[in-house]
Amino acid sequence: MNVARLGLVDYAAALELQNAAVAARMRDEIGDTLLLLEHPHVYTLGRGADASYIIDAVPDVPIYRVGRGGQVTYHGPGQLIGYPIVKLSGVRRDVSRYLRKLEQALIDGLGQFGIEACRREGMTGVWAGPCKIGSIGVGIRRWVTLHGFALNVTTDLAYFDAIVPCGIEDCRMTSIAALGQPQVTVEQFADAIERSFAAAFEYDRIMRVTLEDIKENAVSPRIASVNR
Repeated sequence: MNVARLGLVDYAAALELQNAAVAARMRDEIGDTLLLLEHPHVYTLGRGADASYIIDAVPDVPIYRVGRGGQVTYHGPGQLIGYPIVKLSGVRRDVSRYLRKLEQALIDGLGQFGIEACRREGMTGVWAGPCKIGSIGVGIRRWVTLHGFALNVTTDLAYFDAIVPCGIEDCRMTSIAALGQPQVTVEQFADAIERSFAAAFEYDRIMRVTLEDIKENAVSPRIASVNR
């Protein structure tokens, strides 16, 4: 499994990067790759999301409608974003199985910091006690995945007040910091997710790659403007 740690990346640039990486994965020019990054403040709507779940638009925060499942969510600094570019083949060609493994990776990653997290029946994502801490919304293109998960580490949770998170009425969001561990950084949690993601998806080795490594096969030159 390849892992690229990309730092803070504009949402539109990340979409372009994902599209290029998916095309390269379809052609087997890159292997399965996990992109780990943060975004500047942004709200996103899934392809069938109800725009009424945006209660109050926040000035200067863009809104994107994109080709993933799920309703509306918020991304911003202090939140770890994971975009797996994974080819689902054989027994892995099962969307429900894929979602459950993403949840397990987040649950196990939180467990490395002593945080007990769980699923909720009939829902997608990860909860810590009564609050949601990890959101999942995926896209699949010819059985190659894109989009993925967002886990609140030191996220400013006030930005969720402008939306109905994930379209779940009365949903309260939390973060690792809000659960009493403000010292945990996004980078530290990314270390944990690398391990838990590899375990959940049964990869036997993790290879760190750079944006330049991906760009060689997948990315147009202007994507090199992301901050690492």
